[in-house]
Amino acid sequence: KYKDYFSNREFIISTAIAVFFLAISLVINFYAGIYATINQSNHVTDIILSNIRVYDVGHVFTYGAVLFWLFIIFLFLKEPRRIPFILKSIALFVVIRAIFVSLTHLGPFPTQLPLESDIISKFSFGGDLFFSGHTGLPYLMSLIFWENKPLRILFFLSAVTFGAIVLMAHLHYSIDVLSAFFITYSIFHIAKKMFGKDREIFNAGLPNSENGK
Repeated sequence: KYKDYFSNREFIISTAIAVFFLAISLVINFYAGIYATINQSNHVTDIILSNIRVYDVGHVFTYGAVLFWLFIIFLFLKEPRRIPFILKSIALFVVIRAIFVSLTHLGPFPTQLPLESDIISKFSFGGDLFFSGHTGLPYLMSLIFWENKPLRILFFLSAVTFGAIVLMAHLHYSIDVLSAFFITYSIFHIAKKMFGKDREIFNAGLPNSENGK
């Protein structure tokens, strides 16, 4: 499979662009998170967080996310035709979320569970709350793999589970979690329009390729 795909010039270029776009999106996310955290204001009350105690689910929050990303890596390494569309969709998600993060700077909820994780600290800074990436990214994968019913259900349940976890840990406001589903749905359809050829390869493989059947 790799020989067929990575001997195709157009596929190689598309994959290189996807990797570059993802790298740029992570840089944008980094500075957006720092900016939002530096400028964060006071916290606000929340219909859920104000009425439930904080739960110690930090390990699930951290290592559940690690397992999620390892599984994503496995999925597109198993089928290289998936690589460009998945990477570009994730990059688009990260960039759009960074824009939202930069707009409004609510402070974290005062009872937020403290996280002692070098992994999470590289991607989350405290003031980058809206909207929830832990909820949105699994839902994005659910939409991407919609035709694969087991993966669709798995990723959707992951999105709901992560949404519940960040609320239990008081790491996100309820609006961060709920809005993630609606915004991510829009992002997916933007990605399908922007990366139409990559979506076709994701679904059917390269034209005239046996691997695409």
